[in-house]
Amino acid sequence: MDKVRTIRKYPNRRLYDTQESRYITLNDIRQLVIEEQDFKVIDKKTGKNITRSILLHVIAEQEERGESMMSQDFLAHIIRAYNGTLPQIIRGYLEGSLSLALEQHRRAGETLRNVVGTEPLAAMTDLAQHNLGQWLDLQKEMLRAFEPPGMPTRNTQESGNS
Repeated sequence: MDKVRTIRKYPNRRLYDTQESRYITLNDIRQLVIEEQDFKVIDKKTGKNITRSILLHVIAEQEERGESMMSQDFLAHIIRAYNGTLPQIIRGYLEGSLSLALEQHRRAGETLRNVVGTEPLAAMTDLAQHNLGQWLDLQKEMLRAFEPPGMPTRNTQESGNS
């Protein structure tokens, strides 16, 4: 099993990859994420794990380069979501939605590569039905977070009626 790669952030704002024994850039951090390599960024001065902060810097840099994925309204909604009890619910919903979208993209690519000898429309219909089921499951999970504690869930009510 691979060890988690440690990146040190020095007070001069430079990042040092301890595995490769060299200074790296935010673009190198981005590449580690794309390659799904486990890493953590530790502030050399305080010893704190600042990985999330560095990842936010990577996102900000991509947004500035014109690779924008987040609209001004979306960012404003995120800032507003920090107010109150919504952060955990929103985090779960966004993580689930993005994971689902990335998985759908991957599966669509596989489906299109494998349509040789099959009916393309049928293959895409099957994929769409599968994706819809996953999306509905995600929506149900998010709505459960808004149910008051002790309230019977829909599944409990349905099994009681059988």
